[in-house]
Amino acid sequence: MSPSFLHEALISLFRDRPELAAEVLRDQLHIAIPAYTEATVQSGDLGQLKPVEMRADLVVLFKDGKPVMVVVIEVQLHKAAAKRRVWASYLTSAGAQYACDAYVLVVTPHEDVARWAREPIRLGGSSMVQVLVLGPETIPVITDAAEAERHLELSVISALAHGPHRPEVAFATIAALKGVNDAVSTLYFDLLHIVLPQAVRAALEELMIPGYQYQSDFAKKYYGQGKAEGKAEGEAMGEAKGKADAILAVLVARSIGVSDEQRAILLATHDLAQLDQWLTRAATCSQASEVFAP
Repeated sequence: MSPSFLHEALISLFRDRPELAAEVLRDQLHIAIPAYTEATVQSGDLGQLKPVEMRADLVVLFKDGKPVMVVVIEVQLHKAAAKRRVWASYLTSAGAQYACDAYVLVVTPHEDVARWAREPIRLGGSSMVQVLVLGPETIPVITDAAEAERHLELSVISALAHGPHRPEVAFATIAALKGVNDAVSTLYFDLLHIVLPQAVRAALEELMIPGYQYQSDFAKKYYGQGKAEGKAEGEAMGEAKGKADAILAVLVARSIGVSDEQRAILLATHDLAQLDQWLTRAATCSQASEVFAP
């Protein structure tokens, strides 16, 4: 499954229903939000000098006659040190542009990324800022179909974060979606079918349609790309796993301990050049953290 598909699909959950951003801040992150009468998606261009580098995934503006809150939504599937100062820039740029309270909301289905994103962003001296993070710890585990129907988009996010290990979460979401017949629910069906592991997909097909075919143009686009790239990606992933195994073997042979988080980062990395660099470091490092240093 293409990471770009998951990235774009998560953005679409908020784009299709902008009010979701306020609900997440209020109900999952316990932020006091102002009263509003309108929620609209705005341009993601938040920088004046370098608009390409300063383009947010999604910007939602809440109004009550005038702007009362702006939420910059960033979907993050892996750690990227350069993004942290960009998030800080989003906070100040969005607040200044709309003259209201601004928040950056980082959305990720991966707990290691969520922990990293929650760390304070140092700006210099004692100045620092902190973004809000919707990750597995703060994404509710929704297993009741009635609750999933009441909070449909949130239940989809719950299924993406928890469904791979707790199939009942995915089943509750599918049961809720079966009662909704529109283009949005079709997209959510497709999203879950593509993202969830094969074993869970097989069970879902019993609730959906055997031999399920993707219906939304969005999913067909990414599924077609995946088929065309699948063979090359499979070969690259195989080579990446071999390099990752070699790094672990070197560290074990040198009696250097590797934490579960470090092992997860290693096995999730498919950048061959990065893995080559880590392999070189593994041969001379005194502790595992030196291998993964920026």
